[in-house]
Amino acid sequence: MKLYLVRHTRVDMPSGICYGQTDVPLAASFETESESVRSRLSKIQFDAVFCSPLSRCIKLGSFLAYQFQLDDRLKELNFGEWEGRTWDTIFESETGQKWFGDYLNEACPNGESYQQMLYRVENFIADLPETDGNILVITHAGVIRAFRVLLKNWPVKKAFDKPVAYGQITIIEKR
Repeated sequence: MKLYLVRHTRVDMPSGICYGQTDVPLAASFETESESVRSRLSKIQFDAVFCSPLSRCIKLGSFLAYQFQLDDRLKELNFGEWEGRTWDTIFESETGQKWFGDYLNEACPNGESYQQMLYRVENFIADLPETDGNILVITHAGVIRAFRVLLKNWPVKKAFDKPVAYGQITIIEKR
């Protein structure tokens, strides 16, 4: 099976703001960016399409005109109390420094750790339909990194060192 992992398009948020599972608006460039994604996927048949239930992903899935299944396990990391705060403010706090020191195991206040997100993405992967065909997943950068860790055996640090651009399509073969 080939997984086509698509990150949602650019958001209309100031840079430096933590917004994980917060529903945020999309940038004015949405149609142009989405048309680029549609063009790159146009010749591919998908056996199934899955989508994060956050509006930035649903809007892209709807624009692409696919019938898709929503799945909570495809949401971005839950940053809990940090959602909507600046990364600088988070980093300056004692709990923020503790999290940045071990985000794999340390949960955000009233949120989750990266290990917890890996676990939910692993459960999603285990539930994928058996197919030799293609599956489209419309999701977030953190989830795409989790797929790389789980299916390509990337170390977590490597997954975070490689950026995932808005509207990027990442293809991973699952055997």
